Amino acid sequence: MAVYVHQALLGSSMAGFLFSVRYGFIPERLAHHPVVAFPTLVTSLFLHGNLVHLLGNLLFLLVFAHTIEARLGSVRFALFYLLGGVVANLTYALFAGQPRIPLVGASGAISAVLGGYLLLYPRLRVLTFLPPLLLPWLVSTIFARVPRFFMLWLPAWLFIGYWFLVQLFEATTGFSVGRGASAVAWWAHVGGFAFGAASIGVFARRVEAPRWR
Repeated sequence: MAVYVHQALLGSSMAGFLFSVRYGFIPERLAHHPVVAFPTLVTSLFLHGNLVHLLGNLLFLLVFAHTIEARLGSVRFALFYLLGGVVANLTYALFAGQPRIPLVGASGAISAVLGGYLLLYPRLRVLTFLPPLLLPWLVSTIFARVPRFFMLWLPAWLFIGYWFLVQLFEATTGFSVGRGASAVAWWAHVGGFAFGAASIGVFARRVEAPRWR
């Protein structure tokens, strides 16, 4: 949040642009100037494109990260989070080519948290807004049973599973259906999620964390 405040103060000036270029991850730079690029695999996680981008990531962090940190401990969680972001950026570089546009945002690291959460706590329930997740006929069927503005408790495996399928679909079709390059780094989300799901067993402690609804 502090880094974003600094970004916002710089605004759209040349200083703001240079700040994003310096600390954002540019895949092309990784191939030609790896010494300069390697630190940005981490620094880019603390930059964001706009306030909505930041708040969206903070919302997912609020919902899912607390339980994972309680299970891993603060130090292991920080390492897991940062490594997830690094792998996410490298995945983006591998599948999206070598674009010169800086990649910024914590979405890849948070995707790793989601992957870990799905493996550790698939049956815990998540309070979510219903219409984006389910078909219209299902919404109309249960409308009378969901009085709180379509809010519904869903198991984590359904919520996160649906989320991942959307990321995978967008990543694999976004550059092949005539829509042009997406402003969202879908492959970073996929890579971060895969890392989280594959590595959470290494980071997790055997002690059970408190179960949050």
